[in-house]
Amino acid sequence: MKTRQTRTSEAQPITMVYDMPSVLPPGTTPVSRLYYEDWNIKVVDREKTGCDNYLTPNRRDFYKIMFMTSGTGVKTMGKNNYYIDERTILFLHPNEIVCWRNTSPKAGGGIFCMFKKRYLDQHPSLKLIIDRYKFFTEKKILRLSEESARMVHSLLTQMKAEATTGNPLAEEAMQAYVQLILIESLKGTDYAPVGEITNDYRHVYDFFELLEKETNLANPDNPIRMRTAKEYAEKLNLNPNYLNGLVKKHTGQPVSTLIKNRLLEESKALLVQTNWTLQEISQIIGFADQPNFSQFFKRYVGVTPNDFRRSPISPDYEG
Repeated sequence: MKTRQTRTSEAQPITMVYDMPSVLPPGTTPVSRLYYEDWNIKVVDREKTGCDNYLTPNRRDFYKIMFMTSGTGVKTMGKNNYYIDERTILFLHPNEIVCWRNTSPKAGGGIFCMFKKRYLDQHPSLKLIIDRYKFFTEKKILRLSEESARMVHSLLTQMKAEATTGNPLAEEAMQAYVQLILIESLKGTDYAPVGEITNDYRHVYDFFELLEKETNLANPDNPIRMRTAKEYAEKLNLNPNYLNGLVKKHTGQPVSTLIKNRLLEESKALLVQTNWTLQEISQIIGFADQPNFSQFFKRYVGVTPNDFRRSPISPDYEG
């Protein structure tokens, strides 16, 4: 097996999501937005579900522990690139803008553990460990020893089995496993970034950061005001065509489509997570009246806002 130093020196900068082969249908964007689903904690087997290239530009309401057992890739977190291989564990904060690019021929293996913010609030002892040792903030990517990697893999496997029991105390037990995983990970070593992102990607990052800032605090007193590519380009002091070209190069879709998708996902979240009326949500999203909002929502989601609120459409987990 190659050493970490050799692999790092061979790692080449990857600036576009579409630089690597994708199992997604042609023209399908790898932009993933999932934060309105109703669960507290879950474990996903990466080897079974796979992991294609993806970008998560919007806030999530969950923390994510990502443990790699095989394969390689480049993880962009914030404004840094990290070269990832086996025995690496990542701690992804809900507010982090994240992009993943596979660099191995096949998607690698591993296990994901995700838990909601509310789950952390319900378990003060877990929150204490995270805060004390600065997981998800200063400790984001750790390279584990072989012994620690085996232990973490075993704990995650046991945790996954616990999740399938249906026992009413399963979630309590799972948070204990998370604490053990965090403690075992402290035996790892900080993993340094490969390098900063390109200037092109920096503009893409700034766009998504601004889009998220505009939408994630939306409420009846603070409705969304920017809804066009031109408005975002002006705010970023960029030519609209230039910004659109960069964003399309990195994600496969134009700025207008990404804004539309973000408005739809915020609409879904507000419908599921609040008891605000359709008129209030319409105004928050930026529509002058509720019929136009309902028409917009049904056109792209396939059901009316009321139908979605009664029975949320929950997509399969990606990435």
